[in-house]
Amino acid sequence: MDHTPAAAWLAQAANAAEQQGAGNLLRVVLVVMVLGCALTAWFLLRGYKQKDD
Repeated sequence: MDHTPAAAWLAQAANAAEQQGAGNLLRVVLVVMVLGCALTAWFLLRGYKQKDD
């Protein structure tokens, strides 16, 4: 196995990252989905809170 300098390795990694395509879109969709689930759970569960009057 040949030794690859750090600069060449970073250039190859950047080139591969550009070719991946929908990676950023998938990350955004997943983050929005998780936040939406958390907010929906909070909204639904707050209705079950008992008032101590």
